[in-house]
Amino acid sequence: MYQSKITGTGKYHPEKVLTNDDLSKMVDTSDEWIIQRTGIKERRQSDLTKDEFPSGMAYHSAKEAIENAGLEPNDIEMIVFSVTLPDMLFPNTASCLQDKLGITNKCACIDVNAACTGWVYGMTMANSLIQTGVYKNILVVGTEMTSTFNNWEDRSTCVLFGDGSGSVVLSRADDNDTAKIYDSVLSSDSSKLDALILPNGGSKSPVTAEILEKREQYMSMDGQVIFKNAVKTMSSHCATLLKRNNLTLDDIDWFIPHQANLRIIETTGQLLKCPPEKVIVNVEKYANTSSASIPAALHEAVIDGRIKRGQKLLFAAFGAGLTSGAMLLEF
Repeated sequence: MYQSKITGTGKYHPEKVLTNDDLSKMVDTSDEWIIQRTGIKERRQSDLTKDEFPSGMAYHSAKEAIENAGLEPNDIEMIVFSVTLPDMLFPNTASCLQDKLGITNKCACIDVNAACTGWVYGMTMANSLIQTGVYKNILVVGTEMTSTFNNWEDRSTCVLFGDGSGSVVLSRADDNDTAKIYDSVLSSDSSKLDALILPNGGSKSPVTAEILEKREQYMSMDGQVIFKNAVKTMSSHCATLLKRNNLTLDDIDWFIPHQANLRIIETTGQLLKCPPEKVIVNVEKYANTSSASIPAALHEAVIDGRIKRGQKLLFAAFGAGLTSGAMLLEF
């Protein structure tokens, strides 16, 4: 069995910055209210005239990841693209990205929708394909344009989300390389799927004039249910991975949780008894970018030198479904 190694990372966030003060002019909120409850100071918002839709943002993060891996686009043998609201219903957004990157080798392309957990799902899938020798280089992308389903009149949700993209190239490691993915765990609790939902716009309930008139084309969320289940599930999954691999948090160099909001990040860390100085956090700059949040945060920490080769990393995510997942690896 082969081992997988992250050989390149990349990220992209739109140029437009939407601050808390900007939001206070749109909805009944304030900078102090948002920071106190979420830790978020600003977020990025896509501009369609600049091609900042999912495949457009992904082009930039993926191109950077491929270059950082020392590869050419045609070295990529599969694209696994995590996206909640894709460019279009079909073809899939991975195929759109293949075209933008100029990949002509007819590599496999698949979209994954597990909401905020999608990138961890995609990484687990890609790791399995590399371990079993099917592919050597897989591009795993998390890109989200949350502004398309964000209700900008609902102050309980609109302050939470932002747009962005994060990508990694996962490759077959050399025989003498210590880098590998130790383990991962994925789950979903569909008994609570109504807690975070965008019910309209699909085959079951296409968007109609009546839905638009009632402004029901947006997501809805039960914040308390999401908070309780997010911190409980992410901390539990991480504990499971550590126990299964005979490790403790002392062995972990960095914990990179989904950047949902600061309260969820801090509470999850407390349940894990993880020192705050080991937790990668950038939610204050970008807000919740769904499945893009972990790979984008990973890239920032690699580029600024915090994350180094040989270090052990722990990822954890949670999203609509209610999906969840965690991954343990050596970088």
